[in-house]
Amino acid sequence: MNRNRIVLFDGECNFCDASVQFIIKRDPYRYFSFASLQDDVGKELRKQYQIPDNVDSLVLIENGKAYTKSSAALRIAKKLDGLWHLAFLFIVVPSAIRNRAYDYIATNRYKWFGKKELSCMLPSPEERQRFIA
Repeated sequence: MNRNRIVLFDGECNFCDASVQFIIKRDPYRYFSFASLQDDVGKELRKQYQIPDNVDSLVLIENGKAYTKSSAALRIAKKLDGLWHLAFLFIVVPSAIRNRAYDYIATNRYKWFGKKELSCMLPSPEERQRFIA
């Protein structure tokens, strides 16, 4: 399992779950492993990388540094198969502008996509290996 690039995600958010599934399908080289912000591993990584409590969506830990918001999303896209890596070109847009769009989506994600109930998707054994427990 690759622990050089860890994606932390909101385990209660349907949009975040769909985002993790999107990444897995487009990451044939298994660059990323995953952990929920709410589980023990996620909490420990938040503490280790000094990720503020108010960060409640996507976080990328890469090469010993934590990236949040649009910087995390663009760095993830850079490693995905297909043309998704071209999204990284938006990194030249000032982060204040990028993060405004990111924050708008993050703020509305529960309203638009809902929150998970008690049941959740069961990953295949291969996918399960990519989640840090």
